[in-house]
Order: sequence, then structure tokens, then C-alpha cells
Amino acid sequence: MNLFKAIVPGALLTWVVSTAIGSQGSRGAWLAIERLHLNQHSIYWSWPLFVAGTVLAWAMFAMTPK
Repeated sequence: MNLFKAIVPGALLTWVVSTAIGSQGSRGAWLAIERLHLNQHSIYWSWPLFVAGTVLAWAMFAMTPK
């Protein structure tokens, strides 16, 4: 269950960081930031950053006492 809760903060972190770096024209080296086109909108996204952010959020949720 913690993994599903961690997807939201991981996606939010990815969206904010990718937008900040990608809008300046950088690809972010190992972050591999790319511009995705969804319908009439385009966003910056990074799958490696999404995975790292989700794992980090999952670990934080798993370590907090219930």
C-alpha cells in the first residue's frame, strides 16, 4: 500500500524538477528529461527521476511508524 501512496509524491517531484530543468533547454544528463505531448499540452518528464522519487517516497512511508 505504501508503494501506491508513493506514486503521487514521486510524480509531483518529477513534474516540478523536470519542468524547472527542461524549460531552460537542458536535458538533465542522466535524468534524460524529454518533452511529452499529450493532446494539446506538452510537459517535461523524466522516467529515471520518477523511479528514484517514487522509491525515495516509498522508503519514507515505510519508515514512518503507524
